[in-house]
Amino acid sequence: MSECGGRGGGGSSSSSSDDAEDEGGGGGGGGPAGSGSLRPAPAGACSAGRLRRGLRGVSLMALRRRPELLCGAVALGCALLLALKFTCSRAKDVTVPAKPPVSFFSSRSPVLDLFQGQLDYAEHVRRDSEVALLFFYAPWCGQSIAARAEIEQAASQLSDQVLFVAINCWWNQGKCRKQKHFFYFPVIYLYHRSFGPIEYKGPMSAVYIEKFVRRVMKPLLYIPSQSELLDFLSNYEPGVLGYFEFSGSPQPPGYLTFFTSSLHSLKKDYLGTVRFGVITNKHLAKLVSLVHSGSVYLHRHFNTSLVFPREVINYTAENVCKWALENRETLLRWLWPHGGKSLLLNNELKKGPALFLFIPFNPLAESHPLIDEITEVALEYHNCHGDQVVGQLLQHLRRVDAPVFQSLASEPPAQLPDPPLWHSISRTHNVCELCVNQTVVGIRPSAVSMSQCSFLEMAAALDSFYLKEQAFYHVASDSMECSNFLSSYSPFSYYTACCRTMDRGVLGFVDSEASSIALSSLEKECEVSTPGSIPHIEENRHLFPEVDTNSTNFTGLSCRTNKTLNLYLLDSNLFWLYAERLGAPSTTQVKEFAAIVDVKEESHYILDPKLALMKLTLESFIQNFSILYSPLKRHLIGSDSAQFPSQHLITEVTTDTFWEVILQKQDVLLLYYTQWCGFCLSLNHVFIQLARLLPTDTLTVARIDVSQNDLPWEFMVDRLPTVLFFPCNRKDLSVKYPEDLPITLPNLLRFILHHSDPPSVPQNLANPPTKECLQSEAALQQGHISHLEREIQKLRAEISTLQRAQAQVEARLSSARRDEQRLLQRQRALEQQHSRLQLHSEQLQALYGQKTRQLQELARRLRELADASETLLTENAWLKILVATMERKLEGKDRAEDPSPREEVRSDHPEPSGAPGVPGSSPLVSERSNENRTD
Repeated sequence: MSECGGRGGGGSSSSSSDDAEDEGGGGGGGGPAGSGSLRPAPAGACSAGRLRRGLRGVSLMALRRRPELLCGAVALGCALLLALKFTCSRAKDVTVPAKPPVSFFSSRSPVLDLFQGQLDYAEHVRRDSEVALLFFYAPWCGQSIAARAEIEQAASQLSDQVLFVAINCWWNQGKCRKQKHFFYFPVIYLYHRSFGPIEYKGPMSAVYIEKFVRRVMKPLLYIPSQSELLDFLSNYEPGVLGYFEFSGSPQPPGYLTFFTSSLHSLKKDYLGTVRFGVITNKHLAKLVSLVHSGSVYLHRHFNTSLVFPREVINYTAENVCKWALENRETLLRWLWPHGGKSLLLNNELKKGPALFLFIPFNPLAESHPLIDEITEVALEYHNCHGDQVVGQLLQHLRRVDAPVFQSLASEPPAQLPDPPLWHSISRTHNVCELCVNQTVVGIRPSAVSMSQCSFLEMAAALDSFYLKEQAFYHVASDSMECSNFLSSYSPFSYYTACCRTMDRGVLGFVDSEASSIALSSLEKECEVSTPGSIPHIEENRHLFPEVDTNSTNFTGLSCRTNKTLNLYLLDSNLFWLYAERLGAPSTTQVKEFAAIVDVKEESHYILDPKLALMKLTLESFIQNFSILYSPLKRHLIGSDSAQFPSQHLITEVTTDTFWEVILQKQDVLLLYYTQWCGFCLSLNHVFIQLARLLPTDTLTVARIDVSQNDLPWEFMVDRLPTVLFFPCNRKDLSVKYPEDLPITLPNLLRFILHHSDPPSVPQNLANPPTKECLQSEAALQQGHISHLEREIQKLRAEISTLQRAQAQVEARLSSARRDEQRLLQRQRALEQQHSRLQLHSEQLQALYGQKTRQLQELARRLRELADASETLLTENAWLKILVATMERKLEGKDRAEDPSPREEVRSDHPEPSGAPGVPGSSPLVSERSNENRTD
């Protein structure tokens, strides 16, 4: 049948076979009517094929019946895709975008501000300028903000000659941030035409920036005359001279290379310590041994000056700069500590003793008289061989008219005069004379005759007995005051020091009259007072005329001593804080200061701030330090004594109040401590009890923080805590508390009572003590005994109180221990209960997981059963339809088997073959109509 085949057309191979079966069945059912036979098997096969097709249609009908499932799945998938895309697009914008940059400089500023980081535009405008300064900054950087005003001030002076450009190198969308990777801000680059960048690393000060820019603008100094040549060579900075003849050509061979080498030196040495000059005069060039044009000369003050060896080294800008930097000679060196963590000062101090000179420096000034004097001192200090060139330079620095010479090595310099007397510096003069008495140990001299004391013996006594700490006094009269001291530090037994104050105008104190005054006053007694000032070498050289003048000659002193000084300069306008830490006064009008720091000796010395910083004072200061037994007093740095109140049980001692406390007329117990010493702080209550126990009029309990206060070497200790006891009237017999003895109140009392007993005084038989004296002494002793008994009773009462308190504390401790035991037991019980609960919780979690899995499995099966029941219901409906159809077919067949008479008559006339199935097609028509109704 065509309809059966047509319904299954286009199906799979199984569908084709089913169609074939249906077609065969249809053919049997549609056979000739006259056959009179029925074939049920082909009809069953055709019904099975239709059943399978019906089931396939059921699935399509289920989707058509519930389209919301498909739409929901599609909508859910689209929502997931949109959410994923939105999340990925927002992941790039997690951070808040930066605010747009604003102008860093004002609109009226001469600085071109590229606050959006336009590096390409900066490079463009830089190429059109001869000299350009690029200032790279970050708007949030404090150093950049501080340097902004300095850059503007320098630009206001040089804007007509130099292009100043500021670039914001922090804006993340600017080209500067993308191309430059700076590790710090601000950064200053200078360009001289096509040469650069030259980074400036000096102080962020307008005058220093302007000076450096001017050096870049004019790296070569033109020297037209002999006076300017001497100025160039006498400078403390190394100098490089180039000789070029411009008569033949506007640019002689080698000049451009020399010019570029000067820029290279600024690039490698941002301080510009090496200066470059140009000579065009042939006669001036001969003075520095330059004959051929294009020669380069490196001037050195003490070593042999050098000429660039063209036959050995290629004449290039880099080689000339490298040769000058490697062979330069540093007379004075500037230091520029940046204030952060740096090894600059440490590396310099490791080289040896250093003389730091703090002076106010203006780099834009044309002349510096104070630096010229310091340069003169440095030249004389290092002029060991009396060099003639150095002598001529010294004459030029002194502005002494010297004869015109053909070369710098013509004649030896004249002998330098001795420094004049110090009439203009101080009106008074402390004159002290020291003599060592070779007496028997323990015998005090009743009369001391004038012994022949040499200067070296006195200097040795100064160093051995630390006379500089305690033997020079302020005497306000012309009379001679003398003192005899017992020696504890050298083989000498006694020494005598006689001091008096004289006017500077009196010059006859070294003659015989002064000697007679000293002899007549040696037997006078003098009270021990606080230490005074220390005489300097310039005073000793007039006080002791027998001293060899060659030993105190300053010229070439660096070669005659093992304590050669390195000289350093610091700008006091920038680094005065360092001077204050070394001992300079914080309130001063003139910021000039000099200090010698010797790390090896752990000492530093300062020049008296009352003296002016000049050539004579510097020479005397250096001489005082250089001699074998230096009379310089080590400068001691201490805390401010005003911050410690005086009304305390324990007296706080500082460097300034040390002698005042120690030398007072009573016993002194001194504790050495520091804030970081835990053992020291644990002793505070012991010393407080001791101060409360003993009377304050007989004993002073004091302490000193040795981390903040320096003391003389003989009073320093090597361990903390340390206790020293200074007896009354016998301060030279100080005693150290035993290290192996615990520091407790009873031990301290025994120690004090043992060492504070007065020494036994031999009774004078000629003058026996009177009865009143004995009675008063007995009453005094009885008073002391009663006082001690009262104090002992107080101690016993305190001890009993402490014992009762101890018993209470022990009872509380036992109760606390019992409570602790109960708490521990309860804690263990709670821990066991917690472990059981935790185990039970784990079991419940496991059971919960198991039940959850079972429920999930049950739910899955229920879903499968629901799906199967729905399928079965659908198939049942179709089966009912098919059964009804089959019943109608069977009824039709039954009616066909019972023919009517009309049909018999018609059987005699056979119908055409083209319409054999018209009567039998009614079941198929009805079936189709039923299917249409179902659809």
